[in-house]
Amino acid sequence: MNTNVSEKDLSSIMVIFGGTGDLTHRKLMPAFYNLVHDNLLPKHFAIVCVGRREKSSEEYRREVLDSLKRFSRNKIEDQKWKRLEQVVFYENFDFTGLEGYHRLKKRLNELDDIFGTKGNRAYYLAVAPEYFETIVQRLDESGLARSVGSWNRLVIEKPFGKDLATARSLNESLLKVYREDEIFRIDHYLGKDMIQNIMVLRFSNFMFEQLWNSKYIDNIQISLLEKEGVGSRGGYYENSGAIRDMLQSHILQILSLVAMEPPVDLTTDAIRNEKLKVIRAIEEFTPEFLRKNVVLGQYGAGYIDGRPVPAYRDEERVAKDSMTETFVALKLHINNFRWAGTPFYIRTGKSLAKSSAEIVIQMKSLPNILYFRERYTQIPNLLVIRIQPNVGVSLRFNTKDFKSHNNIVQQNMDFSHENSSQGNTPEAYERLILDVLRGDSTLFSRWDEVEASWKIADRIIEYRERNSFDFPNYNAGTTGPVKAFELLARDGREWWSL
Repeated sequence: MNTNVSEKDLSSIMVIFGGTGDLTHRKLMPAFYNLVHDNLLPKHFAIVCVGRREKSSEEYRREVLDSLKRFSRNKIEDQKWKRLEQVVFYENFDFTGLEGYHRLKKRLNELDDIFGTKGNRAYYLAVAPEYFETIVQRLDESGLARSVGSWNRLVIEKPFGKDLATARSLNESLLKVYREDEIFRIDHYLGKDMIQNIMVLRFSNFMFEQLWNSKYIDNIQISLLEKEGVGSRGGYYENSGAIRDMLQSHILQILSLVAMEPPVDLTTDAIRNEKLKVIRAIEEFTPEFLRKNVVLGQYGAGYIDGRPVPAYRDEERVAKDSMTETFVALKLHINNFRWAGTPFYIRTGKSLAKSSAEIVIQMKSLPNILYFRERYTQIPNLLVIRIQPNVGVSLRFNTKDFKSHNNIVQQNMDFSHENSSQGNTPEAYERLILDVLRGDSTLFSRWDEVEASWKIADRIIEYRERNSFDFPNYNAGTTGPVKAFELLARDGREWWSL
């Protein structure tokens, strides 16, 4: 990734559509504050938030400050808040009509003169997906989507479509206005430190990369687990489910980074090309494969941390007979020379016993002919990449138990990124915002990656829609459906919970 970018290149105005929304207040504004805190916000920069609610910029700034006090990873310091406060502005208009865009254009030109942002623009669509095409069309019609002698970029939050057909339609609409290299499709998981560290671990450590193949690795597990239920997002989740919400985006992106071949260099397209090859090499999802290797679930009522949790069907704006999945587990293979025969096990779900995101690389076991034989169960070596909450890497290996004569115990070599000497881990959005300003799209999804991911997700969605399931099939606060454990048990394996 290119990090040697001049201040001139970063100068810009970021326009956020959906300025009063949850994403802006919980993620984007705290990210901007923390960039100020770490002296990373460009000198020539401004933020214009667009919303439908009538309020002044002063009122909006007070609301932003309240959000920062709740969600910022760093304590709010008056001097640093004043630095952010003076570059935040609010514009009120209905973004489905054209009139407000003309007023916005005039306002942005005024701010260019005040802040020296040279006409550079980044439009961030922090709105419901049904407004993506409308906003881009209005940006085009008002002349805001193009500028002379400066750059103009579009940032799109997921979901990018609800299936392959709608994703293609959306992409065609965007490409009428923006070039592919001007479109930044955000997957916030790719902004997390440990996700980016996957390539560093592999390609800068001889001992890992030499073993990173089917000859030495028994299986790889990717688990993105959430303790929280759907809550107030029932309306969104009914049209999404775990497949669209997590599998199509976050999980397949992580899988591609774990399994990719070394890129020819660290340029954006070289990395994306190798990721795409992985997704395209995933074995075909035939009806027989889906029946044997996919487990879907939906949570029922239960208890989490001692408090009662309602069933998914009792959540707000969820149908009483809903067949939307809140859990998915599957086994797949990547059909190439590196990974032939190595199973990849994936699971994600809501209202589970704990929240965690981790990748477990299980090495093959040695023959039971020396230390183990009849007495001891051999424990394989594990490389564990912890994405959250305790960001880090651990390597588990076997050694002698010095408290006994001949026992063998497993020990950890552990590195944690969150400790007092290193400070807090930067939030994903901080890194992604800077990358948008730099024009570095390495951590954003290219269209052909999105297209390939939807082809896989669509097959699982079609399987779900053609079949009936006995939902709910796991209680809130548990570890998920029993069939998810049977999926591995029939292979003589188990989910690692570390």
